[in-house]
Amino acid sequence: MIDLNGRVAIVTGAGGGLGRAHALLLAQRGAKVVVNDLGDAADLVVAEIRAAGGQARAGKCSVADAEAVQAMADAVLADWGRIDILVNNAGILRDKSFAKMSLDDFRLVLDVHLMGAAHCTHAVWNTMRAQNYGRIVMTTSCSGLYGNFGQANYAAAKMGLVGLMQTLGIEGAKHDIRVNCLAPTGATRMMEGILPAEQLAQFKPELVSPAVLALVADNAPNRAILSAGAGGFELAYIALTQGIALGEQATAEAILERWVELSNRDGDFVPSQGFDQARHELHKGGFPVGG
Repeated sequence: MIDLNGRVAIVTGAGGGLGRAHALLLAQRGAKVVVNDLGDAADLVVAEIRAAGGQARAGKCSVADAEAVQAMADAVLADWGRIDILVNNAGILRDKSFAKMSLDDFRLVLDVHLMGAAHCTHAVWNTMRAQNYGRIVMTTSCSGLYGNFGQANYAAAKMGLVGLMQTLGIEGAKHDIRVNCLAPTGATRMMEGILPAEQLAQFKPELVSPAVLALVADNAPNRAILSAGAGGFELAYIALTQGIALGEQATAEAILERWVELSNRDGDFVPSQGFDQARHELHKGGFPVGG
């Protein structure tokens, strides 16, 4: 059993849908939960947690407001003394084809999803470093990982979160801060109209939340991309093929002529950090690899 007694968690966008389900499960496992959302929705989830015997408080602010997020984190620290878990779940949609999308809508979605997660993570990062413990979940999406028509803004933000997760997972490791991504499929307001009702009914938000619990446990992985939906769970990877070596005679024509060989996935691998690409390329070219 994963026991979160003594842990303090912040869940953003927790007034409904996936965030609510995450907050309820973390509280059920003993965590004190900060339910972040706007308006009365946060109060309703806090009341649910308290009625079930848990401890919770509302954190009413927009994640796009860095000062308000920092004030929320400071208040939690003042009252509860620590912050162990952050689940970056808050999000919005402004779907349109790129040809019809305004740059204001593009920027707004990045401000909430990507900058919102950065604001919240920055507000708790030094606290987690000081206590040598932290578990952070970034909510990415299949749209970011694989693309989706009409979601250029959302996809860009969600893939940005993967890059943020990869780097923070490296930087936080020595302080036992583990940072992972969740790619959920849940029947929330954001999904209405995308799938038929009978299919949407299979994607209950509470069937995603076990993935969050796994990613915030003491023995959680680090730098994983865990997909979850309808009770199914998968791992996604950003891998590098073995590729080809063209050396000083490299041409665009040669790349295209050998595209099948270049894309062969036999022996592909997941780099442990960005510089592994350069090491791989040097090794393939027969050059010494240092560092």
